[in-house]
Amino acid sequence: MTYLLALDQGTSSSRSILFDARGRIVAQAQLELPQIYPRPGWVEHDPLEIWRTQLSTARAALVQAGVAASQVRALGITNQRETTVVWNRKTGQPIHHAIVWQDRRAEPACAALREGGHAELILQKTGLRIDAYFSATKLQWLLDEVPGARAAAERGELAFGTIDSWLIWQLTQGQRHVTDVSNASRTMLFNVHRNQWDDELLALLRIPKALMPEVLPSASDFGQTASDVLGAPIAIGGVAGDQQSALFGQACFKAGMAKNTYGTGCFMLMHTGAQFQTSHNGLLTTSAAQTSATPAFALEGSVFIGGAVVQWLRDGLQAIEHSGQVQSLAESVPDSGGVMLVPAFTGLGAPYWKPEARGTITGLTRGSSMAHIARAALESIAYQSAALLLAMSRDAVESGGAPVSELRVDGGACVNNLLMQFQADLLGIPVVRPAVVETTALGAAYLAGLSSGVYQGTDELTELWAAERRFMPTLERSRAKELMARWEHAVAQASLPA
Repeated sequence: MTYLLALDQGTSSSRSILFDARGRIVAQAQLELPQIYPRPGWVEHDPLEIWRTQLSTARAALVQAGVAASQVRALGITNQRETTVVWNRKTGQPIHHAIVWQDRRAEPACAALREGGHAELILQKTGLRIDAYFSATKLQWLLDEVPGARAAAERGELAFGTIDSWLIWQLTQGQRHVTDVSNASRTMLFNVHRNQWDDELLALLRIPKALMPEVLPSASDFGQTASDVLGAPIAIGGVAGDQQSALFGQACFKAGMAKNTYGTGCFMLMHTGAQFQTSHNGLLTTSAAQTSATPAFALEGSVFIGGAVVQWLRDGLQAIEHSGQVQSLAESVPDSGGVMLVPAFTGLGAPYWKPEARGTITGLTRGSSMAHIARAALESIAYQSAALLLAMSRDAVESGGAPVSELRVDGGACVNNLLMQFQADLLGIPVVRPAVVETTALGAAYLAGLSSGVYQGTDELTELWAAERRFMPTLERSRAKELMARWEHAVAQASLPA
């Protein structure tokens, strides 16, 4: 039996999943990761706790399966993106907590870059908008605010990494300081055309190049684990940021193929092949997971509040006792009764980019009930995702391609059949749920399998991908357009200045 181990280090937990060569789950283990909130708008993690929980789950998954490390062909890593760690090369100790992707402390530095007229330069080199979301200004903050950090960095004593780099450093006991192109592309410091750190951007942000990890394709030799970490050396053969890893795990290898991950937020990516495509419809361009030195790209859009709206129904409105009740409550009414809920609790992401927007409920009447609000909350996930896919299809058509013909889905909320059917109805294309919904971890395992010779190419992975259910659209297209127009009207109400 051939085994592949995926380390899936996320924002709220660390998980490890052991797969067989057919992509089936053999064992898995998970531990929660504590969040640290030093000030409003600041979010941190303890890097040592990230390492401890990730190592514990890897060991637990092997024990659960009764599999020795020597039986594992290769290991893959997928991770929360943009989260920034700086550590001492000699001691391996972090100089500060990790600054998490959600953290907004670097917004003043981003505003200065925008005011300095650097937005177009950064967009053309990296495919990204200037935003505190990305790693560059988080790293700049650490160098400026941690005493002695900048001088130590200039002497070459410090290392920067996203979470993949930090884990590889620990797994190899300091032998490898590396990352992959998909994670590098989320830093705002990486030239995605040349697949290398950009000297002009490093100089602009005053970041010493000595800090930066080596960048490799996503399926590569990233080193091997030290023998005492898991019991025997294991080749680290695959690395990708979580959303690019999910795109890979969904076997979306060709231009025009798209996936949506329904989690706390929603992340939609559409593969654009070797073509760097600047969006004219509010999306980002990012590097897809790459199996060779040839660049590959994707368009990406993020919904800030997806499944989190169900948590709000539970914890804020106390409309339900646990999240699983939302579908039955929503199904107790035939539709939302004209109620629209825009969950702009933290502003609106792509394709709107309205940070000032706030959550609103419109269309209430005397006959509106909690069931109507619950249905509107659930439908808001589909409306926001539909807006993203319509933007992607417009970009595809404008660049001479075809609109997206089906949407592959994963993440916790994709098990909700009512939501998936409504998504298909709004889009007018099939929404396809795979047999294995743990596609983020699966993508990392597949990348490791490719680099270690378990698989000969992506055609083999395409054959392994299997659908569990296809949701076919049943709504008249004219009615779907009416509903989307009502959604856009509701968004306009949410976007009014406070």
